[in-house]
Amino acid sequence: MTQSSKDDNLFPSTPEESVDIPTGIDRRAFLIRHAAIGAAAVMTGTTWSPEARAQQAATEASAQKAAKAAAGDDAGLKMSSALSPDLDVVKTSRGPVMTVADEFYKVGPGPSSSHTIGPMRITYDFYQRCTKLPADQLAKATGLKVHLFGSLSATGKGHGTERASLAGLVGKEPATVDPMFLDEMIAKPQQTYPVKLGSKTFNLSLADIVYDAPKGDFPHPNTMTCKLMAGDNVLYEQEYYSVGGGFIEWKGYEPPKKGAPKYPYATMKELRQHAENNNLSIADVVMANEMAVSGKNEEQINAFLDKIANAMIATVKTGLSYKDDVLPGPIKLHSKAATVWERAMNDTYMSDRAIGMVSACALAASEENARGHLVITAPTGGSAGVMPAIVYALTQSGRAVPMDKIRQGLLAGAAVGYLCKHNATLAAAEGGCQAEIGVASAMAAALITQVMNSPPHVIENAAESALEHHLGMTCDPVAGYVQVPCIERCAFGAVKAWTAAMIATNEIASRHRVDLDTTIKTLADTARDMNPKYKETSEAGLAQNLVLC
Repeated sequence: MTQSSKDDNLFPSTPEESVDIPTGIDRRAFLIRHAAIGAAAVMTGTTWSPEARAQQAATEASAQKAAKAAAGDDAGLKMSSALSPDLDVVKTSRGPVMTVADEFYKVGPGPSSSHTIGPMRITYDFYQRCTKLPADQLAKATGLKVHLFGSLSATGKGHGTERASLAGLVGKEPATVDPMFLDEMIAKPQQTYPVKLGSKTFNLSLADIVYDAPKGDFPHPNTMTCKLMAGDNVLYEQEYYSVGGGFIEWKGYEPPKKGAPKYPYATMKELRQHAENNNLSIADVVMANEMAVSGKNEEQINAFLDKIANAMIATVKTGLSYKDDVLPGPIKLHSKAATVWERAMNDTYMSDRAIGMVSACALAASEENARGHLVITAPTGGSAGVMPAIVYALTQSGRAVPMDKIRQGLLAGAAVGYLCKHNATLAAAEGGCQAEIGVASAMAAALITQVMNSPPHVIENAAESALEHHLGMTCDPVAGYVQVPCIERCAFGAVKAWTAAMIATNEIASRHRVDLDTTIKTLADTARDMNPKYKETSEAGLAQNLVLC
């Protein structure tokens, strides 16, 4: 017999051809084991009959199944990424856009809108509910507890979720909390804080915030429960969801009543049609809807937009004032915004000034976010460096764009963000970083082109390009902190926004082959298809492969 014919006897035929897969056995596990046994036979010179290989493969696959069953609890469970159809964020995607600016642009502490601002809003809401409970019920109260699930549990430590949650329980609001209060919790983790409910006063600490199951079938990847306790008994409980961008919902949530939009739209195509058919800019259409939906007048809306623009400028200025400090957490990352800014302002590097300035501004605001200082969700905390960088570059440079133009840009940018929220997601826990940096970049591109008085089609093209070139971007924060790769991604997002605006304003608009609605749908599709490990869990990617020394 030749060596070749001997080898032919050793190599197994394909399992599909020779062996039926046993009932009740995972097909993939069976085939892998069948192939591995065949490979072992080749290496050892042993001949296994097809029947013997199948029997051994079935035995091993059954053993694995039994081990998983014996492990119980969360064995074999995956990070939840599917959304419950009962969530308002799902139900409202079937009607016109109803979001307004003062819901969308929020001021609050970093480093995350979904993991910091959202949880603080949730626990503050729960605290307010508890203050309204009957006196006899409050008289039994002995404490408050918060349980974090899903992505909040998986990466909450790096996002300061427990500090934000505790701050809300003791009556702090995101827009007004002193960041030093949150910093104190880092320096004094055993510190207790008094809470008064009715006639009872009791102390709370970080130990009252429980990192519960990171894996399971939750209504939303960012699920948490708040409980008013009487010893080991629950007096009052509410389940909440931090659905992205600082937006929150709860079990049984009913959205507030709003007015009907003057120009209803659910797609960019519809928004553009309103603008073009009525000879309006994108900003004009959005302003008309803001007034109709919110009931506020133009002066009130402009005052809010001025507040947001000035807050964005302030975050950049504060971030640039830090020189080579070390950001919180185990990464020991040094800030570099001030260094990049200094080089950009050096006449030796005049040709690099524009890109260096925008990058430095984005780094500055994003580093403020990493410090846990106050930032603006545009649309999220993790992407809070992108829009402020553009606003700062437009207003604090030789361009000196007036505030009325910035207001228009913020409205155009908000429209893009509304559409992404409406038809896809703003949460990295649902869609990866494409849903945060990608959307922020698209919003910034819309802002720039609106400021330049571009027609609606050009604004759409700019936003589309910026979003398109972030599709597929995963969220894999190293050590669960919004620093690596998040901070530099804000700089790239800002620069891409400027690039997208420059391309859109210099091409023939009608020749742009991809529309924004298609790209937003692709964002949503990619989010659904993305492996849950890459959705703000720190279980894969850079978070898995980067070794911290």
